[in-house]
Amino acid sequence: MSKKVFVGLSGGVDSAVASLLLLKQGYDVTGVFMKNWSGEDYGITDQCPWKEDLEAAREVAKYLSIELKVYNFEKEYRELVVKDFFYQYSIGNTPNPDILCNKFIKFDKFLEKAIEEGADYIATGHYAHTDGKSLFNAKDANKDQTYFLHQLTEAQLSHALFPLEELNKSEVREIAKKEGLPNYARKDSQGICFIGKVDIQEFLKQELKEKTGNIIDVDSNKVVGKHIGVWFYTIGQRQGLNVGGLKSPYFVSSKDVENNILYVAQGKKNPKLWTFKYEVGELHLINNDDNLVGIEGVIRYRGTRSKVEATTNGTSTTVTFEKPQWGGAVGQSIVLYKDRKCLGGGAITKIVE
Repeated sequence: MSKKVFVGLSGGVDSAVASLLLLKQGYDVTGVFMKNWSGEDYGITDQCPWKEDLEAAREVAKYLSIELKVYNFEKEYRELVVKDFFYQYSIGNTPNPDILCNKFIKFDKFLEKAIEEGADYIATGHYAHTDGKSLFNAKDANKDQTYFLHQLTEAQLSHALFPLEELNKSEVREIAKKEGLPNYARKDSQGICFIGKVDIQEFLKQELKEKTGNIIDVDSNKVVGKHIGVWFYTIGQRQGLNVGGLKSPYFVSSKDVENNILYVAQGKKNPKLWTFKYEVGELHLINNDDNLVGIEGVIRYRGTRSKVEATTNGTSTTVTFEKPQWGGAVGQSIVLYKDRKCLGGGAITKIVE
């Protein structure tokens, strides 16, 4: 009997082609649409495209002659992803909800339910590679999504398939068009995982209140403007500061949450925007037997890798980059690599220097 695979069918072209490829490889494929967010109680339903996505997923499933199940994880997504998103911003951090979505929803709740219903594997349209134990970069370096998958475990990867691992995005589009998939020309989704492309500041205002405070030039210590609450801004942010009239633009360099002060640095090359040593509170390694010698790291998706040294002391790990990193913020994730292998990573808890 062929192995059963439940594919996360989002309505996008990547998951559609992933389903097609698995069928061609002889798998017994079932599509699963995950309804994780509707936005109804946040008044942003027009920005959450779940109905459109579901219809697109149904069209793909019908075209491929596969069953489409609908799993509703709205409650879990709210508790495990959205609540943390608001909390992290409220204390001045910069979280990445897509990482939590993969960790707690796609490769936990979805995987668990799929296995219960008879699946041998789950599959997604992520650009990544696995050998059933470890995680590796995909062929398409520009689309590689291991940064968002670094919190997965060996157990999860043993039940995961990434059919697009050896394809470039352009090749995926070509396959979709050649095979006549109904969504071959559909644009890629953007924004927060499952929520969609929303104005982050407006979204945060659903839970966090505005509070006027001073914007201070970190070098001169002079007040240069006003802000609406430090929790609405991120390190490295330029847009929305409303501090103009300068030869060089201002960027957010740090935040004093307790006193509601936003510090800004003038010019992108300002030393206050560049740091090289960070503390990670809980470093997750996908394979516990990996050593941290001769490794590289990044602090953001599609960031340029730099050689790093990682030293664990008790419950925290200090990660020192060979080259200073721009705009590092507490809450961002540092992800570690050795050649094509993604070792794991963790969220920054402190900017050391």
